[in-house]
This record gives sequence, C-alpha cells and structure tokens, in this order.
Amino acid sequence: MKPYLLVLSLIFLTSCNFEDKEPEEIMEAAKDPSEAITTYYFIRHAEKDTTDAQNEDPELTETGEKRTQDWVKTFKDIDFDLIYSSEYKRTLNTARPIAEAKNKEVKFYNTEKLNDKDFQKNTKNKTVLVVGHSNLNPEWVNYILGRKKYQDIDEKVYGSLFIVTVHPDDSRTSQVLYVN
Repeated sequence: MKPYLLVLSLIFLTSCNFEDKEPEEIMEAAKDPSEAITTYYFIRHAEKDTTDAQNEDPELTETGEKRTQDWVKTFKDIDFDLIYSSEYKRTLNTARPIAEAKNKEVKFYNTEKLNDKDFQKNTKNKTVLVVGHSNLNPEWVNYILGRKKYQDIDEKVYGSLFIVTVHPDDSRTSQVLYVN
C-alpha cells in the first residue's frame, strides 16, 4: 500500500463514527484496511439442527447452509489473512465455504483460551475471520476491547457480525451488525 493511501486509510478508520454508518458503508470501508491495523470479524455459526436436544455437535440446517452462502457473498471483497473456527461441525461448516472462496485453510482456536498470547501474536496486523458461538463471540470481543461491552447473543439470532479494530496506537473500536 502506498504511504499516502495508508495515512488516508488510518485517518478514515480512526475518524469514522461507525454508529452512524449503514452496514454496507462499514463493509465498504473494510475492503482496504491499513497494514498496521488488526481487524477481526466475528460471526456466529449458521443455523444448527436442534431436533435432537442430546446432540452437542449438530450439523447445519438447510437454512444454515443458505446463510453460509450468504456470508460468502457478504465477505466477497474482504481479504482475510486468517480464518478461524471452533472444532464443532456447525462452526466448521460455516467457515469452510468462506475459506474455500478465499483459498484459505480453516485454523482452529481453543474455546478455553480465547484471545491468548499466541492468537494475538498470530493475528497482529492481519484481517481475521472468527466463526464462533452466541456466548463466545461477545466474550472474545470484550477480551479484545478490554471491557465488557457486549452480552451473549440470543440463541435465535444467527446473523450477528462483530467487527473489532485494533489501531496502531493500540486503541480499539468495535461495531456489531445484524445481517439477515
């Protein structure tokens, strides 16, 4: 990236008040992030099969598979450096089509060690997609922000998208969108 574009991108991203932006504007701004910025996108796995309450690792439903394809379209212009998923079928099956469209492999994160030092080191200055869960995504975002800003997502909500940015001065901003 040319230095003047880097400076303009930094000025734009640090001066943006995402609260006043439409989801399309936020996604457009994310297409050309600065090389010195770390940007995380957290999505929840798509709709899971809940017909067997005893099954702790269900597959996606037909609606979930459609949502996954919608995520592929949503992220078509985002250049992810890394894509992470938990090891559950529903998260992996949500992440895999996005990773295939980006020619990336899906890496696994440890659900017991969110935002550990290795994760921070491996994702620094990168654009990262994390496919997680209704309780883990807000918790992880809160870890990155260093404060409790978000609560668990309702079990019925599958279209949440958290965008968290770590700026070069170590300030952190976030936005949550609902894509349905």
